[in-house]
Amino acid sequence: MTMFERIKQLAKSRGKNLKQVAVDMGLGENYFYTLKTQSPKAETLEKVADYFNVSIDYLVGRTNIKSIPEDNTVHTIAAHHEGDEWTEEELEEIEEFKRFVAMRREARKQKGE
Repeated sequence: MTMFERIKQLAKSRGKNLKQVAVDMGLGENYFYTLKTQSPKAETLEKVADYFNVSIDYLVGRTNIKSIPEDNTVHTIAAHHEGDEWTEEELEEIEEFKRFVAMRREARKQKGE
């Protein structure tokens, strides 16, 4: 199943068409149809995944598992830290960095690096 088909299916499961989803997300009305011939920017891909609460891997077809698993990675990282406990702010910074690294990885894949 292509990315376009997956997004179309996700929209349908919410009782919406692609135009409605694009408008909800602040994209051009026909944006999703461009995905038939073009790859999205990493930021847009992340935005679409967040909108549907699915992983980027699901959107691009690397997995058929829609849901994002509960993520204990931040707390796993924190557990390996020697010294003081992490603050909530620091844990959020770790989470933001994870998202940044994942977005860069996806952008490199889109460029074929």
